[in-house]
Amino acid sequence: MNTTHSVALVDSASNMTSRGSASAGSNGKSTVTADTQPSPGFFKRYGLVFAVAALGIICLMPQLADLSIAGQRMIGIMAFAVITWATGAVSFPVSAGVIMALIAVLVGLSPQPDGQGLIGTSKALRMALTGFSSPAFCLVGAALFLAAAMMQTGLDRRIALVTLSKIGTSPSRVVLGIILCGFILSFFVPSTTARVACLVPIVTGMVRAFGLPLKSAFGAMLLITVAQVDSVWNVGIKTAAAQNMVAVGFIQELTGHDISWLDWFVAAAPFAALMSVVLYVVVTRLFKGSLENISGGDDAVRRELAKLGPMSAAEWKLTVVSLVLLFMWVTEKKLHPFDTTTTTVCAIALLMLPSMGVMDWKSVVNRINWGTLLVFGVGISLGSTLLSTHAAQWLAEGIGSSFGLADQTTFVVVAVLALFLIIIHLGFASAAALSSALIPIIIALVNGLDAPNVNVLFCSTSSALASFFRSMPRRI
Repeated sequence: MNTTHSVALVDSASNMTSRGSASAGSNGKSTVTADTQPSPGFFKRYGLVFAVAALGIICLMPQLADLSIAGQRMIGIMAFAVITWATGAVSFPVSAGVIMALIAVLVGLSPQPDGQGLIGTSKALRMALTGFSSPAFCLVGAALFLAAAMMQTGLDRRIALVTLSKIGTSPSRVVLGIILCGFILSFFVPSTTARVACLVPIVTGMVRAFGLPLKSAFGAMLLITVAQVDSVWNVGIKTAAAQNMVAVGFIQELTGHDISWLDWFVAAAPFAALMSVVLYVVVTRLFKGSLENISGGDDAVRRELAKLGPMSAAEWKLTVVSLVLLFMWVTEKKLHPFDTTTTTVCAIALLMLPSMGVMDWKSVVNRINWGTLLVFGVGISLGSTLLSTHAAQWLAEGIGSSFGLADQTTFVVVAVLALFLIIIHLGFASAAALSSALIPIIIALVNGLDAPNVNVLFCSTSSALASFFRSMPRRI
């Protein structure tokens, strides 16, 4: 269990109340000093140079065997994207715009596979914009709106507090309650960031109620639990993380097979449940000696619930819509023909109506991370173009033959992919970027293997991609 991420959470939580006063001058305006602006590291400073160099080398080298020029240039664009995302040389929204331009120009000026003229920049630009019309992109956007509605009404916070009040507030029960909160919120809040943003203030308030500092063993235990449980249930529930939706979209594009919400849950939820048990055992055993004679959590939970007051009309409406939406997700392709994206978009449209009184555009526009949404759209375009130019399949074949995966069992394939993802995630600062770049290649690789249980493998691989990202050490 990695505690570095939790220390970062503690630092972030302990600084929440001090940032406003520390960053404001006597006139109330924000002031920035040289001390607060760390100088960029070597890779961030020269990352763009490395990215352009990699792009140029790959595009200018002789044509690779069994790969079209458009495919070769797409590999160069992918290398450019990976390096810029990994080094943080430019912001993610800016990199998304650059990637769209590169696809339009470099692929557009590539010859057709049959050699009859060029692909054309108009067609290539449509490729670069493909992601913005995909069901996966619409589902990610709708999920962000649903998470914003939960946060605006406070329903997510109420669910967490009610759950903790029912479970109890002894140290071990608090851990169990947080795990249960993470599980329940994963059904209704399709954003890891939003779930963490809901739970961290509650956890820090409970730590203070126990009369302990945030950096105490108890605080570390609870924050570790928050960080890990949200990652664990990213794996178990299809709509819990945007990366899952992107993976399902690429699976459907490459194989023609769509994974329903229930199929995903049946395949992946047992693993998430097992990991939740492991999480509880590990954190309670790890901090067992530091948790004696701690009391006071009951009062903290009661105070926070009292502050919320009775459920508002908006909360009731959001609860009903969320439950109906969950029912539609679970019964997808079983009781009705509507897919997950369609039902979610319809739910958001309903919640946005003025007569509903749950949310409106002005109230949620600043709660949506539009940069993340832009990166997802371009990431899906990048993956789709890698597939359409057969660059992803070419890379997958090369990886499979190099590591001899074709003759391995499903377990060995999953183990190798998991190790690869654990290592490569260390260079990335965005789960959206990593998933968009690698999921198409992984799916193409697995699709070409003679291994059973591919659906389970798809679920485990794509979800673990998000989970490793969220749970490994990273400062917030």
